[in-house]
Amino acid sequence: MTSFIVHRDGRAATAGDLAPLAFAGYAHFTAMQVRGGRVRGLDLHLERLRAASEKMFGRAVAEDRIRGYLRTALEAGPADLSLTATVYSPAGEFTVAGAEVEPEVLVRTGPAASGPQGPLSLATVEHERTLPAVKHVGEVGKTHFLREAVRQGFDDAAFVDRRGRLSEATIWNLAFWDGTSVVWPEAEMLGGTTMGIVRRQLGGLGVPQRVQEVTLADLPALAGGVVMNSWTPGVAVHRIGPAPLPDAPDFLALLHRAYEAEPLVAP
Repeated sequence: MTSFIVHRDGRAATAGDLAPLAFAGYAHFTAMQVRGGRVRGLDLHLERLRAASEKMFGRAVAEDRIRGYLRTALEAGPADLSLTATVYSPAGEFTVAGAEVEPEVLVRTGPAASGPQGPLSLATVEHERTLPAVKHVGEVGKTHFLREAVRQGFDDAAFVDRRGRLSEATIWNLAFWDGTSVVWPEAEMLGGTTMGIVRRQLGGLGVPQRVQEVTLADLPALAGGVVMNSWTPGVAVHRIGPAPLPDAPDFLALLHRAYEAEPLVAP
């Protein structure tokens, strides 16, 4: 009988393993959707874990170990599921870990997900994440701003930096359409794995792309916008702050086609 799991370094995690982590917030992770026991953009997930570990801990878990932990988790679950791999230091937070402290890995699986249907409305909030290039845990701002946005009648929130540039949304990357090209915001942000998949597959399809600063004042000239994350390569956005965005079904279909062109691979 298959089930969902929580593993620590490839073995079932105990309450003793998890209790210290429940009160800590110094770790990073990657989240992925598994279909048929395989994953899109596995190389991007592995690179994300390596780079973040070197940034936060000064060393990384060997790739073959990570792959082994992923295989063990997938063997214990259904063919389609959501998986989160979290890397942390057993030294905990508010401490200085020596070079001899090896990072450890938690893997959790759960039901497969595909995200909301949309279209979404996004409130805007001035916010810049700490270590924006790292997908780290303990970000109270994301949940706080999401809940505030819903309280104000929006579906979620988008972040604007101190220069007035749109960067990302709470748990999403942003992408826009000008009618012929995909426009990626230029700002300090987390580069998502789905974003990476879509960008390289759009390149293979010959679709023009560019990176540029995008402000609220730029939105009326654009022909559509979406959010994307590990759940989905695109959910339509029809409003950001006071600015409406037009429906862009062809843009949305293009992003999904690019994502589906990425091969599924086993760890």
